Amino acid sequence: MNKTILIAASAAVTLLLTSGALKAESTPSDTVDEAKKITQQFAGQLQSELKSAMENAGPVKAVDVCAQRAPAIAAGLSKSTGWEIARTSLKTRNTELNTPDSWERKVLEQFDARQGAGEDVATMAYAEVLETNDGKHFRFMKAIPTGELCLACHGTQINPDIATALDAHYPDDQARGYTLGEVRGAFSLLKPL
Repeated sequence: MNKTILIAASAAVTLLLTSGALKAESTPSDTVDEAKKITQQFAGQLQSELKSAMENAGPVKAVDVCAQRAPAIAAGLSKSTGWEIARTSLKTRNTELNTPDSWERKVLEQFDARQGAGEDVATMAYAEVLETNDGKHFRFMKAIPTGELCLACHGTQINPDIATALDAHYPDDQARGYTLGEVRGAFSLLKPL
């Protein structure tokens, strides 16, 4: 994802999470709905491919699938939708593709604080309309909870064969040590307005 330098948040719109649904005061609901739909497409496709790889070839093969397919899925959805789509985390696995920019880092830190206050990670999301040097942009992030499937590669007890595969693909990997339900990272979307 191309990193945008944020100049000012002059048209900031904070979305509130109420009963798992996003509500916005002055952001068109179709923009929020579109971001949520794209996030669901990305998550669904990636999870389906990872689950299939794990069932058919084992978790070591799933590392290969994640390394190759996650960026390809994001690129394909970006091309077909006109949004910039990525994943990010405070503990990155692929530092080249997933290192958060300053806005994403702030939101990820808020997600961690919200989880610490007892909020359900599965329903966490945040969006803002920002003024940048390139004009107005709508930014959206949806928290990724650590699921059962994730623990094989992101958990506290990783099989040595999987750890070897992870080390081969991601020499700077920081994305280990998570527990079930914890904020693993987030889907991050950006759309020019």
